[in-house]
Amino acid sequence: MVEQVYRPRRPKESPLWQCLCAHFYDFIQAYPEKYEKKYGFLKPTVEEVVDKYLDCGDLTKGFARLHCDKCNKDYLLAFSCKGRWFCPSCHQKKVLLFGEFITDSVVYPLPHRQYVFSLPIMLRVYFRNNRRLLKQLCKIANECLVEFLRQVTHKPDGQLGMVMTIHTFGEYMGYNCHLHALVADGLFRPGGMFYVAPKVSTKPLEQMFRVRVIKMLVEEELLAKELARKLLSWKHSGFSVHNGKPIKRNDIDGLKRVAQYIIRNPFSEQKMTYNQENGTVIYRSRMHAKTKRNFEIFSAEDFIAAITQHIPEKGFQMVRYYGWYSNRARGERAKKQAESSEPENPAGIHVIDVSDYQPRRCPSKKWRELIKQVWEVDPFDCPRCGAEMKMIALIDDNVVIEKILRHLDLWPENSLPARAPPEPVIQDYIIEPVLEDCQWFDEAIAG
Repeated sequence: MVEQVYRPRRPKESPLWQCLCAHFYDFIQAYPEKYEKKYGFLKPTVEEVVDKYLDCGDLTKGFARLHCDKCNKDYLLAFSCKGRWFCPSCHQKKVLLFGEFITDSVVYPLPHRQYVFSLPIMLRVYFRNNRRLLKQLCKIANECLVEFLRQVTHKPDGQLGMVMTIHTFGEYMGYNCHLHALVADGLFRPGGMFYVAPKVSTKPLEQMFRVRVIKMLVEEELLAKELARKLLSWKHSGFSVHNGKPIKRNDIDGLKRVAQYIIRNPFSEQKMTYNQENGTVIYRSRMHAKTKRNFEIFSAEDFIAAITQHIPEKGFQMVRYYGWYSNRARGERAKKQAESSEPENPAGIHVIDVSDYQPRRCPSKKWRELIKQVWEVDPFDCPRCGAEMKMIALIDDNVVIEKILRHLDLWPENSLPARAPPEPVIQDYIIEPVLEDCQWFDEAIAG
């Protein structure tokens, strides 16, 4: 018997699944009267994402078959929902992939910093009700940072490299729109030279960001000019721009951690405790500044309202690339190598030559590799003998699914008829060991 093997998650045992299964459709019915005023109209994508999450890892919705030639054992892989910014399991895969992609294929071996652009509480409501403004917020932050870095490096034609993500959530899932950005700590020149920014205060950047956001809201006729003047005169306006400690150019692990952090899920399943008896959720996190405690108690429906408000609309880009790290710039450099030129070195500015650096193309990591990275076990290792298993079939026929699961005594009596999942992807599957009789399995598939 293998001592260390992959143990699959059991989705229906999670507090999130149990909470949603018991209360989501009550939440949908109560939404217009109870939550619409606070959160706005319910986005169509919310119900779709939650329905898919409730099916994630469910064998009755289809599975793949793994076989071990050495001991002649079979196992099943349940399909996953591939949900982003909601399903803890599937989004975690995207977090890992994003970290690998950023460090391997986007950023250069240069010093970087994390920037955080924040808004005052009184202005966040405009961005909640009009998500189009989030795009403009990203544009303003980009323009301000470019102008700021050009001033401190004395390079009016310099180009920044930045990966920016939009966050709409705070510590306890309240609406708090702000921006996280992983930024090369300086500017690129067209020839491939990088000029490291000196250590300076971000107060001018914060003031620039503040003025331009307020101006944008006035132009959108959302903010009265009189209130805008008051906001500009306040000493503590609620706007802030924070940049963290520099990440050294050779600190790949540090870059990866920041990249994964800025794309993290809006909530953590490990922080929640669901009480089935009274229908409440306790969510534990950092010490709350106002309540002076490190937890919050929600009714189940209030908790669902809090977490589902952060599900983005279909096609809305939560991650954006700018300057040297933009998709267009990376594509152009892939076609031709940047022309090198002798740089002019301003006094006090450290210059790094990256004209010859070529980020490698990062292939998509398979589900198997991600599991090995996180749990240090291989999900394709046979739990019985340790030999490597192989995938030999995808099962998505409703009749066959039910027939197999009933034979294995895995079919829930109150389950609805199984349906095929959309576009099953092998690397997303979850291992569920089941089968004893491979010959019977083949006969069941053959009908």
